[in-house]
Amino acid sequence: MTGPVGEPSFRQSVDLMFNRAAALMQLPPGLEEKIRVCNSTYTVRFGVRLRGEIHTFTGYRSVHSEHMEPVKGGIRYAPTVNQDEVEALAALMTYKCALVEAPFGGSKGGLCIDPRQYDADEIEKITRRFAYELIKRDMINPAQNVPAPDMGTGEREMAIIADQYARMNTTDINARACVTGKPPHAGGIQGRVEATGRGVQYALQEFFRHPEDVRAANLSGKLDGKRVIVQGLGNVGYHAALFLSTEDGCRVTHVIERDGAVENPAGLDIPALRDWIVGHGGVKGFPGGTYHEAGAKVLEAECDILIPAALEGVINMHNAHAIQAPLIIEAANGPITAGADDVLRHKGTVIIPDLYANAGGVTVSYFEWVKNLSHIRFGRMQRRQEEARHQLLVDELERLSADTGIGWTLSPDFKQKYLRGAGELELVRSGLDDTMRAAYQSMREVWHGRRDVTDLRTAGFLVAIDRVAKAYQAKGI
Repeated sequence: MTGPVGEPSFRQSVDLMFNRAAALMQLPPGLEEKIRVCNSTYTVRFGVRLRGEIHTFTGYRSVHSEHMEPVKGGIRYAPTVNQDEVEALAALMTYKCALVEAPFGGSKGGLCIDPRQYDADEIEKITRRFAYELIKRDMINPAQNVPAPDMGTGEREMAIIADQYARMNTTDINARACVTGKPPHAGGIQGRVEATGRGVQYALQEFFRHPEDVRAANLSGKLDGKRVIVQGLGNVGYHAALFLSTEDGCRVTHVIERDGAVENPAGLDIPALRDWIVGHGGVKGFPGGTYHEAGAKVLEAECDILIPAALEGVINMHNAHAIQAPLIIEAANGPITAGADDVLRHKGTVIIPDLYANAGGVTVSYFEWVKNLSHIRFGRMQRRQEEARHQLLVDELERLSADTGIGWTLSPDFKQKYLRGAGELELVRSGLDDTMRAAYQSMREVWHGRRDVTDLRTAGFLVAIDRVAKAYQAKGI
């Protein structure tokens, strides 16, 4: 995929950022190159009969690194999909999985298609044929290559892929683990749809737990009251905006979409705006804010936190100098080009990088994969026993109060929360929160512990590359 004029492509940007970190390491000869290059890319062209004629589609499945297996990465449906983009995304998946300690190598898939041009039945036919082409070559397999949703795909497409795999592998007891991001009723897991947006929230919460890091971004205090701009109100942007505004007290003052942007200094009503976009195809005319036709210019508006949550390369050499946000968190993959990254770092902008910020999706995909392999939902064995133990403690406290005449009672709200055992959703959120905290800590130690590291992106790459290198060395490579 070509980037903005005069700048590296997305794939070249990923390699440049990798090289910047690798230059600070002392990797054995040849190992650096082995980690950087993409292992393989399979290109498939297949035909599907639609509307009385055969339509030919081009799809890709790229495997960047097999230092751990299976490899993991989403499948996107978009008219701009091409080999370079898929390979860049596969590389990011390698580093992302290593950083959050998900035991996967990096992979990515894509189909060059505009899904809006086809109805649901046609998408099913196309998806089944694409899945068939990948499955018969073991490019989809619970032990080798496990896709997930990405741009243009969702639960329905993942359920179709899982069903196609099961039809072709009727004796594989772990068939459901061939893909993640499925609906809960089809082997999915609670909390997967919201996972990437929830991960963005947890990443910001962890960042604001460290006053030193907050000061580095020329900010102060907590998340409460911070002004946020969100670019792209798709699945990731919507959930990040929703959780930050309803749970952390942030004000989402601007939302940028394909047809422009909408602004409300007092804070936009995110659910209402999402409903409007679904019903009208864009933000224009939304009664809860002021419309701006030049959406890209709104990236340069004054705010505390900027969340690019759509396409790669939206912040580039042409607009980086005008970006006012002191803190940017990359909810999308590669929204800041390598050139723009240099400009922003020299300005003092703090960037929470994509290989960490949007890792919530693959983290919860890992949980779903484990659930499918164990054939039991999380919480099923221990939830009621946990509730019973808590009930014993509450009963004993209330008995002591009555026997001693103290006269105090536990509030009903406390009892209800304390007595409720953790179900699947609570456990998924707990695991995701723990993962995002631990990954940030590993980056932070490098960021503050090495004089030659001045930004979180380089720190994240250093942690990830080191873990991949150790995995290869353990294999004797």
